[in-house]
Amino acid sequence: MLDIRAIRERREELEARLKTRDRSIDLAPIVKLDEKRRRLIAEVEGLKAERNRGSQEVGRRKKEGKDASDLLSHLSGISDRIGELDGEIRRLDEEIERLLSLLPNLPHPSVPTGPEENKVILREVGEKPVPDYPIKPHILVGEEKGILDFTRGAAMTGSRFPMYIGMGARLEMALINFMFTRHAKRGYTPVLPPFLANERSFYVSSQLPKFADDIYRIERDGLYLNPTAESLLVNIHRDEIIPADQLPKSYVAYTPCFRREAGSYGEEERGLIRVHQFNKVELFKFTTPESSYAELDSLIADAEEILKALRIHYRVVLLTTGDMAQQAAKTVDLEVYLPAQGRYYEVSSCSNCEDFQARRGNIRYRPSPKEKPRFVHTLNGSGVATSRLMAAILENNQTEDGRVLIPDVLQPMVEAVYV
Repeated sequence: MLDIRAIRERREELEARLKTRDRSIDLAPIVKLDEKRRRLIAEVEGLKAERNRGSQEVGRRKKEGKDASDLLSHLSGISDRIGELDGEIRRLDEEIERLLSLLPNLPHPSVPTGPEENKVILREVGEKPVPDYPIKPHILVGEEKGILDFTRGAAMTGSRFPMYIGMGARLEMALINFMFTRHAKRGYTPVLPPFLANERSFYVSSQLPKFADDIYRIERDGLYLNPTAESLLVNIHRDEIIPADQLPKSYVAYTPCFRREAGSYGEEERGLIRVHQFNKVELFKFTTPESSYAELDSLIADAEEILKALRIHYRVVLLTTGDMAQQAAKTVDLEVYLPAQGRYYEVSSCSNCEDFQARRGNIRYRPSPKEKPRFVHTLNGSGVATSRLMAAILENNQTEDGRVLIPDVLQPMVEAVYV
């Protein structure tokens, strides 16, 4: 959430930056409500001062044996007016907070502006596969080898709920275990969080209120299914003041993720490309503002290490202002190449949210014992999502004789070399 004081003091600058994300953004309604709120607060403070003076006068009159009934009646009216104004101020606070909660984060100056197509390719890692034999789509490979069953998964639940069978299930679990353990060894604290969260948690992460239609809700209990462990991990230190010497705090979590993915998608996004349920290992950091962008570089490098270890060609992409999540100030994606489609797909999205989520969750640190608490910066990144990673392995590691080479780091876990 943006700071109302910053909007008050630098409205034109902030509005111009926000319009690079959404041209329809207009801060005027928020500024107008804020001005009214401040006028009412000043009026309340004046009335309270008048009431205090009147109370003192009532005391003086009573001490002198004089009648104070007219003054008491007047003070009663002042109290009633203060109550009315306090109620109006509360309503204004709620409306200002609602409007602020719908605004995206301010983009970092290094973020390119415009639509998704303006994204910047920072680098490519590894050789792009150019096989001299036909590559089958991962859907066909999975079904032919009996390791992916989309038909029975759909019968159980509905479309876009994949089911992993046999070696597919073992390979999926091996990927999760490999990534989770690898990041834990690199200093991330392992977490297995609840897979459900309440409304406040999703407000802090920024899924709510703007993106309520994108997530699954359990109406009876008022709980939501996890769309990404970021939504859970950001709440670990909600309403806390973290000692400065404990920063940065780095966490790694495994969770299944659930997303409604409303809308229609083309043939190219069948199979494991766009699904309602998938597994993901998530990285999350709480840092000081001064170190957050260095920590973002470190987080990206940690996610890249997974793809390097699996020997999968990928590229690193800087997203535009028009393609970032609401809470992000800067986002860098890792994209793997699927040769059967001849295109790249994101498997990791690494973001610095600066203090946007920390303000919503009141997550602070104290720079030194005598200083006031400051908001931390929060960072998140997939480390990585398994569904598209599985698709990349099934397509990139195909051999001419129709087998699929299992990455060597996973072979001991699945006790096989080929699928």
